[in-house]
Amino acid sequence: MFDHGFMSQPFAFGGEEGKESFDEQIIYRSSLQNFLIDTGSEVILVDTGMPDGYAGAPKKNGVPLWMGEKLAEYIDAFAATGYKPEQVTKILVTHKHPDHTGALNHFPNAKVFISPEDADAMKLEGDNIVRVAYKDGAYHNFPAAEKIADGIWFVAAKGHTNGNSIIIAEDEGLFYMFHGDVTYCDAALKANKLSIVFEDIAAARVTLDNVREFIKNNPTVYLSTHCPEGYENLEMKRVMKL
Repeated sequence: MFDHGFMSQPFAFGGEEGKESFDEQIIYRSSLQNFLIDTGSEVILVDTGMPDGYAGAPKKNGVPLWMGEKLAEYIDAFAATGYKPEQVTKILVTHKHPDHTGALNHFPNAKVFISPEDADAMKLEGDNIVRVAYKDGAYHNFPAAEKIADGIWFVAAKGHTNGNSIIIAEDEGLFYMFHGDVTYCDAALKANKLSIVFEDIAAARVTLDNVREFIKNNPTVYLSTHCPEGYENLEMKRVMKL
């Protein structure tokens, strides 16, 4: 929905050491995209973008994050994929922030899977809201997960928010990791740095450690929401190397 933006190194890297430890002159590319999984029998969304009408902040020098130029409203971007809203069966929410949940109301037949903590924070109610219980236990080195469909897992990954989660889809020997905002850019993942945005920094550190361990042990395509590598990695099926 947005592209050609930027974020500063202090924003992307400064969660633990502090912003002053990094160079504000170093910037990384920024964008905003979400993802759709077609299993053949289900159409599943990972997050939904900003509410219709969100124009984005103006471009200014010195801002820590500029999302980029607006390309489309979320629902228009969704329509361009060729699917209809009523085809969506499930929406898997990585976390509560509006750039990940702003268009939930457009999909009348979808069950919304979300952590209990973030569902409560958003005051979500209704028969379509599924508070994930992580009832299937461990998934690889992650201690809590729930199978959503064949090869698709909803994994507890707390820290960015108190109910933060990631989605992992397995296909043809690859693991596609839709991680929400565990990192804001791939450079932070490679540098092993937390951003400045979190609700529980200790939990965020555990999550990043678990993500990096998983990537070291499994061929993983790392799918970010806020940097162009997210869609580039998907297009090229590019396996992350740390």
